[in-house]
Amino acid sequence: MSTIWIITQRELQTFFDSLIAYIILVAFLGFSGFFTWLYGSDVFFVGQASLQSFFSIAYWTFFFFIPAITMRMLAEEKKSGTLELLLTKAVSDRQLIIGKFLACLLLIIIALAFTLPYYFTVASIGNIDHGAVWCGYLGLTLMSAVYISIGLFASSTTSNQIVAFLTALFIGLFFHIIFDVLANSFTGFAGELFSTLSLSTHYDSITRGVIDTKDLIYFLTLIFLGIFLSEISIGKRNLTD
Repeated sequence: MSTIWIITQRELQTFFDSLIAYIILVAFLGFSGFFTWLYGSDVFFVGQASLQSFFSIAYWTFFFFIPAITMRMLAEEKKSGTLELLLTKAVSDRQLIIGKFLACLLLIIIALAFTLPYYFTVASIGNIDHGAVWCGYLGLTLMSAVYISIGLFASSTTSNQIVAFLTALFIGLFFHIIFDVLANSFTGFAGELFSTLSLSTHYDSITRGVIDTKDLIYFLTLIFLGIFLSEISIGKRNLTD
């Protein structure tokens, strides 16, 4: 566990040293703040004490931001040759993947923590559903964890960061949009299957304030699968080397 935490700290420090963390934080807060408070279906336009507008925009913002965060995590290590150096030390493939996963997740949690003033402000001007808000934050965290695991897998398959970014977006597109579109296009078993596979189905359920076991199992399964496939991808590369 100490090895994983050392890797996590190293990667998190790298984010802040390279200004990536600051760019992500400023961009995320800028986008979410603008659409939550100023534009279109903002808090004042809706006319009720709710953060649904924030959760809706964050749902799309993280979809694009997370592949940008994860694209360098393993691809850059491969390109620079530091991946082989790391794995020749007393660091297992799993420890490396989990450490990088936790670093990305902590960066997202930090970004979400900076939006807590939104919650306190809305709560001070109206009767807000506190349970729904915290469930919304949980939904964003779980969704982010899924896309981080997908991004790490994409980054583990190539040494090109742009390819890793596009691959993560392509895979995420199925869970974010395509399965939902297919669910609305089919009926019966096929419709139910695509609805179950759609991330938005489970995300919407949680952000409404309902924590269902099947939603948690869905997110945790995808997270585990992404980490597992990343580990396999690195393991195969070691064998070929």
